[in-house]
Amino acid sequence: MENSNWSELATEELMQKTKDALKERNIEVEIVANKEEALEKIQTIIPEGRSVMTGGSTTLDEIGFTELLKSGDHPWKNLKEEMLTEKDEQKQNELRKQSVLADYFLGSVHAVTEEGEVLIASATGSQLPAYAFSSDHVIWIVGTQKIVKNFEDAMLRIKKYVFPLEDARMKSVGYPGSMMGKIMIMEKEYVPGRVRLIFVKEKLGF
Repeated sequence: MENSNWSELATEELMQKTKDALKERNIEVEIVANKEEALEKIQTIIPEGRSVMTGGSTTLDEIGFTELLKSGDHPWKNLKEEMLTEKDEQKQNELRKQSVLADYFLGSVHAVTEEGEVLIASATGSQLPAYAFSSDHVIWIVGTQKIVKNFEDAMLRIKKYVFPLEDARMKSVGYPGSMMGKIMIMEKEYVPGRVRLIFVKEKLGF
């Protein structure tokens, strides 16, 4: 059952309601107008010299953060670059494990309920330790089309809308497809301010 609302941007009223609900769950929220403002906001948040890691994210690609990180034109330590350029497989695996300890871990999410629950689906789960606990700071960039009414709608959005699109994307770049290996549900953040969610008034990601 596909819901056409899964790709429609939220109203101002719904954004504010969801923002308030997220803050009650210790998740800091900011709202920006477009992807350019989102990219600028990230650059003001992360201090010079801090280590940065990203999960695979179409949203980060679309706002230009992935390319910025690759370019080296920034004042941060790029842990993903260190991991990807390591040729020794054992050392690369160790770097991958260490990457979840990044000072700042960035990515996106797949659904946010009006009551402030956040859901993230992942094939491998590699980004989930950082989101849940291990990174001191987490930044999520989220198009407001990902706001849904409740938990049931969030799960439907992931299974009926997000996964088919991600599966098709993976196949389009030469992979066999994707899978839903793990789903994380954030009910409430234990450390106030550790997680920051930036809503963007544009359709970004799936």
